[in-house]
Amino acid sequence: MSGRGIALVTGAGSGIGRAAALALLAEGWSVALAGRRAEALRDTVAKAGEAAARCLPVPADISDPAQVTALFAAVRDRFGRLDLLFNNAGRGSPSAEIDETTDEDWFGVVAANLHGSFLCARAAYAMMKAQRPQGGRIINNGSISAHAPRPGSVPYTATKHAITGLTKSLSLDGRRHNIACGQIDIGNAGTEMTGRMARGVPQADGSIAAEPLMDVAHVGGAVAHMAALPLDANVQHMTIMATAMPFVGRG
Repeated sequence: MSGRGIALVTGAGSGIGRAAALALLAEGWSVALAGRRAEALRDTVAKAGEAAARCLPVPADISDPAQVTALFAAVRDRFGRLDLLFNNAGRGSPSAEIDETTDEDWFGVVAANLHGSFLCARAAYAMMKAQRPQGGRIINNGSISAHAPRPGSVPYTATKHAITGLTKSLSLDGRRHNIACGQIDIGNAGTEMTGRMARGVPQADGSIAAEPLMDVAHVGGAVAHMAALPLDANVQHMTIMATAMPFVGRG
């Protein structure tokens, strides 16, 4: 067990999840890495360098209740407890107005972004409630879209607004069990998913415009900062974004 404690990061095979996992490892955490692609998780472990010994890669689809149960059992078997869940895994869908949104895209985004976050939060909450010393922290990945939508983003925006409700409910209910819950809302971090923003994405006025990106490592550092607080302190909501992206005043 590390001095910092035991963390679980979902979506740890790429992007924000990988950046957060590496930042936590650098701060001394032991980290369980969850994601659908085993090869991508192995790449994250390889990037951890000497901290690789504190990694536990667990391939899992967090929208599947049975796989979530197995994931948390693996964490318990290896580490004995859980101090932090970064509920990060998710997906988007092609830009479309609601009448053009397919059932497949709607249910796929809901399954990954909301249902999966619920399943992991439920399992983490139960584990943190039962363990001794009791408690832990859950950090949910919201999004700038938890506040303001992009054009043609009904599934993604709806699920990210729902994540805010999940965060608030967990924060309230968790008090009696020493479980803290906060949310990080991220805008335009440079990852595989956001490369298109530098080439141009739809704006509220109907135009297509390139948007600035920030280094995803800054997001990892922000997650590590939230995670490092004692359980009697909590970052309830943090917004971290590319400074010049269209958010304040969007639309």
